[in-house]
Amino acid sequence: MTLEEQFDQSLPPAFSLPDAFRRLFSWIESRSLYVDTRSGRIGFLYPEAEMKAGWTRSGRPGGTNIEFAAEGNANLKYWFGHERSEVIERLYVFAKTGAEGSMAAFWLDQTGRQRIVHLGSGSGSTMVCVLADDPVDFLRLLAIGYDEICWGDQFAVRPEDMQEELSFIVSPNRDFQNWVKTTFGVSVPPTGIEIVPHPDDMGEPSSADDFNRWVASSVA
Repeated sequence: MTLEEQFDQSLPPAFSLPDAFRRLFSWIESRSLYVDTRSGRIGFLYPEAEMKAGWTRSGRPGGTNIEFAAEGNANLKYWFGHERSEVIERLYVFAKTGAEGSMAAFWLDQTGRQRIVHLGSGSGSTMVCVLADDPVDFLRLLAIGYDEICWGDQFAVRPEDMQEELSFIVSPNRDFQNWVKTTFGVSVPPTGIEIVPHPDDMGEPSSADDFNRWVASSVA
């Protein structure tokens, strides 16, 4: 079953799979950038084996490391610490954003608009915020080339300027960058802060981010 088919089958009626994501999944599968597991297909932006094999102290190829899968919201009860349907059913997890367990999800905000948000794992990343209102902007964020998009404190810095901090550089995924630019007729900004204005941490008392404030009011 393709990624698109998995999402179409599992998304609740209140949600919709954006056209930009349908195109993304087609791009992923046309390049065989996926693995099939017992729980379903997982898509990547770069061949998983090559990404692991190519990692060195000086860098690795492939751009942002992210895993797309139709996860849904069944496990969010552990993240929130409760199972209240009025909270859990407003989210649908579609990607793993960090090796420590952070996630990206579709969120239905207070007006019913579907937006893309980040839920930090809490054991590593604590970023809780809106990543994008426009699905194409989310793809632009991925195309910048950060190692992972779960570290909001990095969004003010260009990935190529982070060698001193991270001790390695992730080479941008030029194939993906060019695909985003040409398919959607957009540019790719140099830094993530141009797309994510409030990459705030969970529990930020003065957060200007809608999702961060909603989470603060929705936890157990």
